Amino acid sequence: REREREREREREKKKKKKKMMMTSMELVIVWLVRAAWIGSILPMVIASIPSSKLSSIHELILGFARRGKILQTSSSQKWTVAQKLFAHFYVLGVAWTTLLLATTWMYACKMAPLSSEEFELSNIASRLTGGGSHDFSFHKSHLTPVEHRFQVWRAVFLLILMEIQVLRRLIESIYVFKYSLSARLHILGYFAGWFFYTAAPLSLCVNITPEVARFVGNQVAEFIAKGKGHTSSPEVNLLVFISPLMKLGFSQLIGGVIFLWGWLHQRRCHAILGSLREHPRQVNEYIIP
Repeated sequence: REREREREREREKKKKKKKMMMTSMELVIVWLVRAAWIGSILPMVIASIPSSKLSSIHELILGFARRGKILQTSSSQKWTVAQKLFAHFYVLGVAWTTLLLATTWMYACKMAPLSSEEFELSNIASRLTGGGSHDFSFHKSHLTPVEHRFQVWRAVFLLILMEIQVLRRLIESIYVFKYSLSARLHILGYFAGWFFYTAAPLSLCVNITPEVARFVGNQVAEFIAKGKGHTSSPEVNLLVFISPLMKLGFSQLIGGVIFLWGWLHQRRCHAILGSLREHPRQVNEYIIP
């Protein structure tokens, strides 16, 4: 009996260590993303301060941001790439956002359903247990199961909006914007685009990304263990995928409406800019609609 107790204690210690390691990894990912955003935004904030002492920083940031006809007026075009490489950002954005959206949506449907029955059971359980849940990680311990599920589905909603945006930008980069061979882009601006379309979708779901990654890993391991022949084709129920999005509340829906209005307005502005190519005399001019 003593040996069995010792083994159980060792197992519990291993489980605790594993949980602590997972928690530390989650916190590291969150803080790395935050630090990356702070590091990229802070120079622009400093450069925007109207002070003659910061003019050198202002010119430096402006030099990195130049592209197209603005860069052509610059005295030097070193460290530049073709502006048509803009499409790389959107290819990356579509692929990365689609991956995050698919895995997060799958995780939300299987592990965080938002049905009325689940609400009642979760509320009763949270009241009986004091609002805690041992299945969640350390930095989510203050959330009730219902609140955590809202967080998961909110991430799905935001990733859907991001997917809509990057898809349109990819289509525009292929069919609307036709960059000339002389149009250039600073290489740091090119890398900034790669960073943005990697970090932006991840930032929308960074708090749940580690658990989604574990879920996907478990699903892949289960698929490999059972084999393709033993897995049954899943039944697709659109209501399970869509109905929880309608339960996020008016604030999220209003935000989605504002996003769609801005999305349509930007599309119209870009269509106007694209139509300016029809007038040869305006090719070398920047005309803001």
